[in-house]
Amino acid sequence: MEKGGRRSVGVAVDFSPCSKAALRWASDNLLRDGDHLVLIHIQPSCQYEEGVMQLWEATGSPLIPPVEFSDPTVTKRYGIQADEETLDILAAAAKQKGVQVSAKIYWGCPGAKLCEAVEDVPLSCLVIGSRGLNRFKRTFLGSVSNYVVSNAMCSVTVVKNIPSAHGYNSVEA
Repeated sequence: MEKGGRRSVGVAVDFSPCSKAALRWASDNLLRDGDHLVLIHIQPSCQYEEGVMQLWEATGSPLIPPVEFSDPTVTKRYGIQADEETLDILAAAAKQKGVQVSAKIYWGCPGAKLCEAVEDVPLSCLVIGSRGLNRFKRTFLGSVSNYVVSNAMCSVTVVKNIPSAHGYNSVEA
């Protein structure tokens, strides 16, 4: 990470409670004035509008500004559904922290594509949510966060979304 300079901070998002917790954690604890926040979303190769994926499959989409990211026409083209909570977190980070926000979409295996994004964007650091799989499920299903921590060429923070009595809202990094 650059000392005192502008950083590109990546946050892996799939719009699940875990990824929203990671985004919230990055906004509250990591982002500082002048940073560039890049949302990284990975679409499975089977879920795409053929022309868009074929055009950007190798390199990922171009960086998408927040105005387009909240436009239903654009999000439909990329096969994503950004929700109000995510957009609110982004708007607050941009306003309160003075960060530039953009998004980038990749197609393929989440772990490999997140590691690719680190070098492609390039990212100073990456924040990723954890689904909290137990050891048995991690062994058989695999863990994207474990893969990224082991293979990414930057610092990676894994944020656990701890269940509370009222739903998922407690965060631990």
